[in-house]
Amino acid sequence: MARPRGGGGGSGDQLPLFGADPEPRRGGAAGLRRLGVEPAAASEAQRALAQRLPPRVGLGTSSWSFPGWDGLVYARPYPQAALVREGLAAYARHPLLRAAGIDRTFYGPVEAEVLAAYAREVPEGFFFLAKAHEHCTLARFPRRRRYGADAGRDNPRWLDPAYATEAVVRPFVEGLGAKGGVLLFQFSPQDEQRLGGRRGFADHLHRFLAALPRGPCYAVELRNHPLMTPGYAAALRDLGALHCVSVHPTMPDVRTQARLVGVLEASALVVRWMLNPRLDHETAERYYQPFDTLVDPDPIARAGIAELVRGMSARGGSSLVIVGNEAEGCAPRSIEALAEAIVGDTDAPGGAADGSAGGSAGGSAGGAAGGSAGGAAGGSAGGAAGGSAGGAAVSA
Repeated sequence: MARPRGGGGGSGDQLPLFGADPEPRRGGAAGLRRLGVEPAAASEAQRALAQRLPPRVGLGTSSWSFPGWDGLVYARPYPQAALVREGLAAYARHPLLRAAGIDRTFYGPVEAEVLAAYAREVPEGFFFLAKAHEHCTLARFPRRRRYGADAGRDNPRWLDPAYATEAVVRPFVEGLGAKGGVLLFQFSPQDEQRLGGRRGFADHLHRFLAALPRGPCYAVELRNHPLMTPGYAAALRDLGALHCVSVHPTMPDVRTQARLVGVLEASALVVRWMLNPRLDHETAERYYQPFDTLVDPDPIARAGIAELVRGMSARGGSSLVIVGNEAEGCAPRSIEALAEAIVGDTDAPGGAADGSAGGSAGGSAGGAAGGSAGGAAGGSAGGAAGGSAGGAAVSA
């Protein structure tokens, strides 16, 4: 892929999420033979389900280095360090995992050579969602230890297109090439006035996106739901950028987001199913480990996402859906249940996942959060009410 050029561009300048129809998946075996991590054996049912998914739908997890996925993604319980170094090639052999989220890029710039190494480990037809460095989207650094001397200070790199181009866009394009599906700008919960207020934020965002290089598929994820204004939707539409539909306590349910922003009017769909709507990230992470079971199935979110994917596929568009362990307890199992919902193998809401994991619902995580019975429905419907208060400590 050519190096990115400066200057903004309208919707005609932006590539479709997957470009052309993805080629049949192949390869990955060279990396697999070279490395010590082996994939779990896929079932015939999983292979058949993958074949029934629309060709321009990519499902994947947020990162891949979880030892608890033995028997699901990996052949046995490898150490996390081994999965960080060597797990991606094995992960990409799973028939339902056509994508992956790269989270490390949120915490600091990652060189193109590192991203290129990721791209070499996966087959054609596999796509990455990479999060932009948070310095692009934080107006003021939170008062947290990891920000050091910058904690509490204004961020001079906020929505700076020059910094974003050099530190984020260029490595993304040069490293991932055609396997770079989406470059995501995640705006963590912040004081809206520091972002310019509802109208000012849309203007700032438009200027920023317009100044970025043409070519990559840019998406924006909000954690302040009042910023989802008509002006915000217009800014994205004018520049061909996408709203990332997020299942998160700080945001409305997926259908509401789709309606407010006109998600199905865009050329592609991006979804991140990140967090049980009743929990914060730390609580979910603590209670859902080792991430091998659907502890709190969320049939409402699943049905909503499946509906959006089917709607985009009916329009001939592409969809990329990234799922975190903290959504229901086990991202690979969530993806299999979501795939079944997309192709219509389950009655929505509900489905096979609820039957297989129903005994776990209301377990330790539900106890910590006040019981899981009815939590998914209430959480999805009331996600917006959570506002920024529940999301201040959430970084997923």
